[in-house]
Amino acid sequence: MTRQDLDWENIGFAYHKTNFRYVANFKHGIWEDGGLTSDETVVLNESAGVLQYCQSVFEGLKAYRTRDGKIVTFRPDLNAERMETSAIGLEMPPFPRNRFLEAIDQVVKANSDWVPPFGSGATLYIRPYLFATSPVMGIKPAETYQFRVICTPVGPYFKGGARPLTLCVSDYDRAAPHGTGHLKAGLNYAMSLHAYVSAHAAGYDENLFLDPATRTYVEETGGANFLFVTKEQEIVTPQSGSILPSITRRSMLHVAEHILGLKVSERPVKLTELEDFAECGLCGTAAVISPVGRIVDHGREIRFPSGMERMGLVTQKLYDLLTGMQLGLVESPAGWIRQIC
Repeated sequence: MTRQDLDWENIGFAYHKTNFRYVANFKHGIWEDGGLTSDETVVLNESAGVLQYCQSVFEGLKAYRTRDGKIVTFRPDLNAERMETSAIGLEMPPFPRNRFLEAIDQVVKANSDWVPPFGSGATLYIRPYLFATSPVMGIKPAETYQFRVICTPVGPYFKGGARPLTLCVSDYDRAAPHGTGHLKAGLNYAMSLHAYVSAHAAGYDENLFLDPATRTYVEETGGANFLFVTKEQEIVTPQSGSILPSITRRSMLHVAEHILGLKVSERPVKLTELEDFAECGLCGTAAVISPVGRIVDHGREIRFPSGMERMGLVTQKLYDLLTGMQLGLVESPAGWIRQIC
C-alpha cells in the first residue's frame, strides 16, 4: 500500500474511512473466528438489542509512528481489560483479551499507510466496540453480539497548542451511584450530550459533573478524568465509584510518582477546595492532558494560578513525558509500549 498523503495538521478529530476493519460475531455461546473486511457497513435487525436497550460498550486508543519509523500502541492491554469489565457490567459476553490485542494489531497493520508520519502531531485513532445484534423486545440481554475494530487518522487535538479550558459546574448528573458510570458504555455518553451542548451554548468548553448523591464532590467531565496539582506539587485525582477509570490518568499517576518523584493522592475532592489548587487538567486519550484555566460555579469563578495562557508547569511535565513515551522519545516502563510493525 501507498502511504496516504493528507494535510495531517488539518484533518481534525473526525472519521475518515480507512481500508480495513475487524469483525467477529458471538453466536451459540461462543465467539466465532474473526477477521478483516473492507466493508464498513453494519446490517442490523430493526429490533436489535443495541437499538432497543443500548447494549453497547467501546474503547479508544491510538497508534503512533515513532521517530525511527515503527508503529506502536500505548498500553492496549488496559483497554482490553476495561472493555471486559464494561461488557460484564452490561451482561455482554467479553471479547477475549488476547484476541482483542490481536485484532488491534491486525487493523493497524492493514491500515499502516494511514498512520500519520512522526512529527505531524496526528495519530491513528482506534475504536474497538461491542454491541448486541439479535432481536429483543422484552427487557433482557441479547443472544448474539458483534465485536468490531475501526480506525481513522486524526489531527492534533490542540491545533496551535493547548489552550486552557473554561468549565462550568453542571446542573445535570453524569452517572447514578451504583450505576454504570465506571463502565465505558455508549449510554453514559448519550446522557452527557444535552449537558455538553448546553454548556457550549453558554460559552463553556465542558462540564464539571458533581457526585449525584450529595452534589459536593468533583467527579469528571463528560469524557475525561480530572487531575489537580497543589501548591506543594502534589497530584490529586478524585476518587469515586462512578468515575470511569482513565488509562491516561492511571499512567500519569505512575509517571508522577515513580519518575517525577511527586506525591500522588486519589481521594474524594470537594468542590469547595478547588480554589486551593495551583493547576487543573483533564486526562483522556484524545488530548492526553487538557489544561483547565477556570471553573464557573453558577456565577462564582475559580481561577487557577496556572492561568489562561498555557499549561501549568507540573501539568506540562506530565504531558511531555507521556507523549514522549508514546512517540518513542522517552523510555517507558516495561510493557507499556506494544510494537506492531
